[in-house]
Amino acid sequence: MDDTTTGTRTPGADAAGWVRTWGASPQAPDSSVSRLDPFENATLRQFVRVSGGGSRVRIRLSNEYGTAPLTLGATRVALADAGHQVQEGSSHAVTFGGRPAVTVPAGAPVLSDPVDLPVPALSRLAISVHVPGRVDAATCHGTFHALGWITPGDATAAPSLPADAVPLPAQAFVSAVEVLPDRPGRAIAVLGDSRVDGIGSTPGTDRRWTDILAERLAGRDGTTRYVISQGIGGNRLLNDGVGTSALARFDRDVLATPGLGHVVIAVGGDLVFSFAPDTEVNAELLAMFGGEPVTVEDVVAAHLQLAARARAHGVKIHAATIAPYGGSEMYSADGDTAREQVNAWIRASGVFDGVLDFDAVWRDPADSSRIRAGFHMGDHLHGSDAGYDALARSVDLALFD
Repeated sequence: MDDTTTGTRTPGADAAGWVRTWGASPQAPDSSVSRLDPFENATLRQFVRVSGGGSRVRIRLSNEYGTAPLTLGATRVALADAGHQVQEGSSHAVTFGGRPAVTVPAGAPVLSDPVDLPVPALSRLAISVHVPGRVDAATCHGTFHALGWITPGDATAAPSLPADAVPLPAQAFVSAVEVLPDRPGRAIAVLGDSRVDGIGSTPGTDRRWTDILAERLAGRDGTTRYVISQGIGGNRLLNDGVGTSALARFDRDVLATPGLGHVVIAVGGDLVFSFAPDTEVNAELLAMFGGEPVTVEDVVAAHLQLAARARAHGVKIHAATIAPYGGSEMYSADGDTAREQVNAWIRASGVFDGVLDFDAVWRDPADSSRIRAGFHMGDHLHGSDAGYDALARSVDLALFD
């Protein structure tokens, strides 16, 4: 049964066939890159670009790191227009179990009812959430690539927000968008760190390498492929730091992805932190990121564990080599040697269904320990728009056939 007012159907319809088209790994509000100041009675309007399209959409919101129940008074989804506006006639109310409001327990996510909103591939959605109560600890995602705004009261139905709407310093609550494909589709979930999350790319322009890969895959061979970035800046395979460790969040952020067909492992920070020089700057970073030093053998074992867990779910597993970082404040010769040892193993082990050799793409021909000029943001560690574009265009698309 359709509800022409809300654009939803009977809850529970279309239980099968959903595919995730966008995601952002939930993080605890415990650092400067993933924290919102306390607020109450406010609307948060956030913009995301989907990778592949579909005929219906549903939204996943998270209170997984909240310290109290979270009440959502009203939620709407629409196709985005310029600025913080929505396209005329595209705004739909979002319900939860047929109700416009929902209370999400602390530690839990919530998945909306399906909404009848055709979503083209690579389109931008505006997701507006009104929170009537006070929020002291918002589950966030520290981000450098998406746009969002906060304004007082319930402005979820407003076609545009007031000129004095305040930019959000992090994504809040929204952790995934799923669609019902019009044709067969599979999701590619990328487990990663800051280089997957796009630090160094131009904010708000969708120039992460995962975004560009989605553009390359759009409509290829009549099958839709959905690229999901599950990167967290500062994330590590084996230790918690900024974000739960990749090993610990793998089931939630990757294996639970609806429509999952492929997994890409692209987490390279463990060795960088473990072998970082003993400087005042690095001491502050290590205090923030936490964790004990790890070895090459530890990193290899982590990759083997992720590969085994992916195959147990019947999906293909790929790994990216670790790109250079010479010239950065974190660089050490011992760390670079360890990086090259892990890369040699990734290339030659035969463990993976495919290898994305990002080291080969980024390394300077004159100095293999460094990223070539123009491919990093200036810190010799994170990519530029050109650098991320080069990574995306180096990927053999046949890996995902």
